[in-house]
Amino acid sequence: MGRNKGFIEHSAMDALSFMKDSLLADEYALKKGFLQSLDARVKAATFIFIILQVILARKMVVLLPLYAFSLVLAGISNIRLGFFIKRTWIFMPLFSLFIALPALFSFFTPGDPLVAFGVAGLKLTVTRQGASTVALFVTRVVTCVSYVVLLSITTRHFELLKVLRIFKIPQVFVMTLGISYRYIYLFIGIIENTYLAIKSRVGTRVRYKKGQHIVAWNIGSLWQRSYKLNDDVYKAMLSRGYSGEPVILEEFRIRPRDWLWLFGITVISVLLFILRR
Repeated sequence: MGRNKGFIEHSAMDALSFMKDSLLADEYALKKGFLQSLDARVKAATFIFIILQVILARKMVVLLPLYAFSLVLAGISNIRLGFFIKRTWIFMPLFSLFIALPALFSFFTPGDPLVAFGVAGLKLTVTRQGASTVALFVTRVVTCVSYVVLLSITTRHFELLKVLRIFKIPQVFVMTLGISYRYIYLFIGIIENTYLAIKSRVGTRVRYKKGQHIVAWNIGSLWQRSYKLNDDVYKAMLSRGYSGEPVILEEFRIRPRDWLWLFGITVISVLLFILRR
């Protein structure tokens, strides 16, 4: 039982730490790297175009080079490969794999038998067409997520919000995103501090009913504190001159490397069009 509690405790704290690191990834945006040196507008536009190419791809011969290209971009942008792969393979790709698993079997995707086995008296057959469909779907999701993560961690938060406004994203959406970014980080800190306070006062062994009482009381308290914190964050932003529009110190400026990057993506897109044909 103690091992299970330790496992749950470590898993919960690791999940909170992962979320905090994911939200506060500006350290990579401040590094000197290839993607960090590009104009945020050009980078966002070209990444959207690449993601569209990934969505339109119907063959692994197109998707695999695009995924490999994202790894190359991560390397030349001074992003640790382990950190990048962990960020891109957790949550969405694994969830998409879970959704796509039924397509492996013959009763969903008829075709040439690849592997056959029995489970609880039920004969299951994995087809070649099903495996191909699942691999294509998961690879497409992983590739799209990889480029989204690359854009988010190599672009400073305020620059990304400014780009959204340049692309005519409604102000309400951008303002909500900006406030949520700050609020969620503070909210995670409150959860960590609340857990540490409970552990320091009641220890690791608590009776069932007393544990229920502690959890219920903290849920209510956390709701009240988070509601007040949400209002305080917004007022603090207003007191510092926030008007709903993201402001950056440096103005966007397109340099020769941006034009070269745009030309390179155009060439790649033409090659991908030829491969799809």
